[in-house]
Amino acid sequence: MARIVALTGATGFIGGVLRRQLMQAGVPLRALSRQRDGFEDGTEWIRGTLEDEDALARLVAGADTLIHCAGAVRGGTPEHFNRINIDGSLRLIEAARNGGRCERFLLMSSLAARHPELSWYAHSKFEAERRVRQAAGDIAVTVFRPTAVYGPGDREMRPLFDWLLRGWLFTLGQSDTRLSFLHVEDLARAVRQWLDSPQAPAATYELNDCQPGGYDWNSIATIAAEIRQGPVRRITVPAPLLKGLARVNLLVSQLSRRAPMLTPAKVGELTHPDWSCSNEPIRSALGWEPRIALRNALQERWF
Repeated sequence: MARIVALTGATGFIGGVLRRQLMQAGVPLRALSRQRDGFEDGTEWIRGTLEDEDALARLVAGADTLIHCAGAVRGGTPEHFNRINIDGSLRLIEAARNGGRCERFLLMSSLAARHPELSWYAHSKFEAERRVRQAAGDIAVTVFRPTAVYGPGDREMRPLFDWLLRGWLFTLGQSDTRLSFLHVEDLARAVRQWLDSPQAPAATYELNDCQPGGYDWNSIATIAAEIRQGPVRRITVPAPLLKGLARVNLLVSQLSRRAPMLTPAKVGELTHPDWSCSNEPIRSALGWEPRIALRNALQERWF
């Protein structure tokens, strides 16, 4: 077990769940926050951002393990994603290397990084992985690429699941699109198993809920129909309409100065035909197996 774990993104969706699990396990934890400072609820909080080199130096001081969950998932320009996901990750790994104590670094990336050409977000995640490895020196870098992560506290997937269980499935892209999902609790357990591993493998792992070949739209509709004991109607969103909505959403976000999720750059990612992946590499290396399948999560409303 690590002596001190430094964590970014601890107030976010994935990082928040992970922080609670680490606290329950008694892991000494230091976390970066824009607002908090000092000791609170069992965590040593360091006030600062990924742009604050002094705060990053204090975050990593004496820590032998870094878990980097912070990042941008919304944004209206490629520069926005690059500044946070690439430049912020580089500052963090450089602080860790300069601190001289860090032995292992876990970068929470995304399955989208497998196809960096699809969106600004995907490109920024891919480049963050590549450049962190280059800058790591003797620090062992492990990259997690989870697929679509959902669970309590998620604002993106919940509305879709709510509509699904009301009997409406909105589909994007091709009819045979392959999708995969991962519950946030399973992702946090994977991080804990990485943390407990005697050696941190310098490798990249894709993670999903272990559905063979992923899901297609028909299987998702079938699961929901069985749970709600009623029909599920599919509504296909045509690509031209989706692109038009993305352009409008980007314009509105520029006027309101809010970071958008749906942009023209995001459409390629949303309509990609194959987001299936395999857990075999991480199962072999760390012994991790997911426990929560999509059917169970929908049945029990764990989202």
